[in-house]
Amino acid sequence: MELVKPEFGLIFWMSISFLIVVFLMRKFAWGPILSSLKERETSIEEALNAAKKAKEDVANLKAENERILQEARNERDLILKEARETKDMIVNEARSKAQTEGDRMITIAREAITNEKLAAITELKNQVATLSIEIAEKVIRQQLSNDDKQKALVQEMLKDVKMN
Repeated sequence: MELVKPEFGLIFWMSISFLIVVFLMRKFAWGPILSSLKERETSIEEALNAAKKAKEDVANLKAENERILQEARNERDLILKEARETKDMIVNEARSKAQTEGDRMITIAREAITNEKLAAITELKNQVATLSIEIAEKVIRQQLSNDDKQKALVQEMLKDVKMN
């Protein structure tokens, strides 16, 4: 039962031992423990600040990326619009040139057709004239093959000449 009812000497030496342990702990352990706690607190605070700054940087970068993407979209739309306008202009210009060239070719073809037609008409007239002369020559030879017919024809021509 001695342990349940300690004596004065036991309490005294236990108190002295406790104070020595507290003194030693304060001298050698609490300073480093408190400083390491302070360092840890500081490092946690710095880490939180760094995380907050990183979060802000990420938000800024995200906003910057959105702005850059929007600029890229706007530039893409502008380039596509210019490309469409250029395409339309080239197509219209090609149509205009094709129409002009087609009209020119039609005009040239009409002139060629007219020239060929005139040449054909002239050739036909020359052939008709040649045939007429050949036919007249054959008819006259037949009619003038005999002397009586020649004299009658000369008389008839002289009558026509006198009247005019």
